[in-house]
Amino acid sequence: MAGKRTILGQDPAILLALIANVLSWLVRTLTPSLLPRLLPKCAQEEDDPERSGGRLRTQCVSIGRPGGVEQLRIVALKPGIVTCGYNVEGQNIPFSVPLVQDEDIPKDCVVLCNDSFSVNYADCCIRWGLYESAKQYVGYPIVPGFDVAGTVEKIGRNVTEFQPGDKVFGCSLFGAYSSKVLVPEIQLRKVVNGMSFSEAASLPAVSLTALYALHLAGHFPNSSGLRNKAILIHSAAGGVGSMLVQMSKLLGLSPVVGVVGQSSKVDEAKRLGCDYVIDKGSQNLWSEAEKVSPAGYSTIMDSNGVSTLSQSYAHLAMTGRLIVFGFHTNLPMGKDALSPLEWLRMARKMRVMPTFDPMEMGASNRSVLAFNLSFFADEDAMVSELFDQVWKWLDEGALKCPRVVVMAMTQVDEAHDLIQSGASIGKIVLKTS
Repeated sequence: MAGKRTILGQDPAILLALIANVLSWLVRTLTPSLLPRLLPKCAQEEDDPERSGGRLRTQCVSIGRPGGVEQLRIVALKPGIVTCGYNVEGQNIPFSVPLVQDEDIPKDCVVLCNDSFSVNYADCCIRWGLYESAKQYVGYPIVPGFDVAGTVEKIGRNVTEFQPGDKVFGCSLFGAYSSKVLVPEIQLRKVVNGMSFSEAASLPAVSLTALYALHLAGHFPNSSGLRNKAILIHSAAGGVGSMLVQMSKLLGLSPVVGVVGQSSKVDEAKRLGCDYVIDKGSQNLWSEAEKVSPAGYSTIMDSNGVSTLSQSYAHLAMTGRLIVFGFHTNLPMGKDALSPLEWLRMARKMRVMPTFDPMEMGASNRSVLAFNLSFFADEDAMVSELFDQVWKWLDEGALKCPRVVVMAMTQVDEAHDLIQSGASIGKIVLKTS
């Protein structure tokens, strides 16, 4: 396989993101009145939304280039155009070709009138130009977002599970920040009775991430042979963390130890079912973790990155697995525009990222596994099986929605500010109406 092209030893996409973000920061700092000039339009955007004579256009959040929250533009698309994920073939990703007739709809897809979508920290990384799958498969412009919930408007000719009018929720591989989304049937499920669209939109990405993480850890579908079932979950009051705590209890893991960063999140972690909660803001994380499980942990779930990875690995028990699905502390918290100083800080953190010796791992019988579900376009059958289990738990009432903060799509910049602050609990969901 040919090596990836670099410039000065760096990924060209990262260098472009650096330049674009620093430019945004400079303009915002020195001449904020010029920020609108940094907002490129896309070919699918309607120049005059009123020209349609009142016909409803798809409204979506488009990001034209890497940068701060100023890049989050709500735009109206031209007639017949909706948003879609990168795994829908024959489309002008992140937009569809004009879907004028029913036969224009891909045979295995539905057109969803999207009521609600969730905001994930990954969306901020997409906006900064730092999310690998977004760079590889979409580029710019991009409509971010994974989670959708709404009403089926139209269906492709091979769709059998849904009819127009059905209330559904699920995932799109980007394109979810939109009032209408083209989604493959296999990526959707009917909304569980009694669940609101906002609650449903809070679930898919975090629940599928959590269940696949537990699968990698050897706990799903069955881990009855493991003697040590202690699990430590970083960010236990967050979106993925809230699912991991509940699923760990459902799968019989014990003790379930949740780690939170602020005292305000302790009660939420306890409500979700943690046997022990460590507030690392006021307690020594690792000494407390050792008290709870002196023999170490069969599993540690870590989305923090550089701040905890080394110690997470060190606190695994024999046969233990460190599951990595994010690197939040490698990135700036509370910053929507990345200044030159922030880029230097990120570079320093990358230099001190831990490495793991395969020979030592073999001798200690400990493993490190990492994943990102946004690359799983070709694993749709496997992800569908995970989704079936999530739906079953929801239908039985065994799995609860995380705490949901509901905002309007017009507040998308505020939502990004909130999730970047690190102070959010549960999930942030935006409504399109």
